[in-house]
Amino acid sequence: MRFPALLALALAVAPVASGAPSLSAATAPVTVARYTFDGGAGATGRVAENSGRGAVLTVRAADRGRVTFAGTGADKYAAFPAACPTKATSCPRALLEGADDPDLDPGTRLFRWGASVHLTRAQLTGSANVVQKGAVDTDSQWKMQIGARQGKAHCVVVGQGSAKVYLARSSVGVADAKWHDIMCQRSGPVLAVYVDGRERGRIGVPATLSIANSRPLRIGGPNLNARSELLHGRLDDVYARLG
Repeated sequence: MRFPALLALALAVAPVASGAPSLSAATAPVTVARYTFDGGAGATGRVAENSGRGAVLTVRAADRGRVTFAGTGADKYAAFPAACPTKATSCPRALLEGADDPDLDPGTRLFRWGASVHLTRAQLTGSANVVQKGAVDTDSQWKMQIGARQGKAHCVVVGQGSAKVYLARSSVGVADAKWHDIMCQRSGPVLAVYVDGRERGRIGVPATLSIANSRPLRIGGPNLNARSELLHGRLDDVYARLG
């Protein structure tokens, strides 16, 4: 289980923008979603949420796609279907989905989202969505993905009322068949990406950029379209932290 290290990182990283508004007691830091995958999927196909605040996940699939839960003992990770050949007549696809949750709509507040990712270059057939809520339109969005060309971690936000995409790209690749802890942090006018405990990229965003939508939480892909930006590797310890 890698979550303690990820949580320590989220707690240790101070807001990167001095102009960010201070947090009141009402917005003290809190983990609003956490998925360790250690219990796998139950008989109903549901994956437990481990913070006590977020929604359980359900497996959504097409063409007999499956999310498998592998590992040793009680320390499991989620493994997503392999990439399909270009001319395949059918393509097993799967992702995990949680119901819309207001705790995952940070507005303009300090917000962090992270995961541990294990991916090879061969598994990276296009951009791979790790976790997201929202869409690239006027509905707003936050997202983590792995870029297609260089296998770098991307942190993405889109504000309400705008389709402009803000993307912070890591300076190092993560598609190297090793586990990497990745964290995105939006703090006031800054969006930053961290890899294995070190800040590896940042960009400016409007301090007024607000993220709130009625979309579900999705892990492993944005949708089940055959040409969607699906994840084909392993994933562990997904979390979101507000404040």
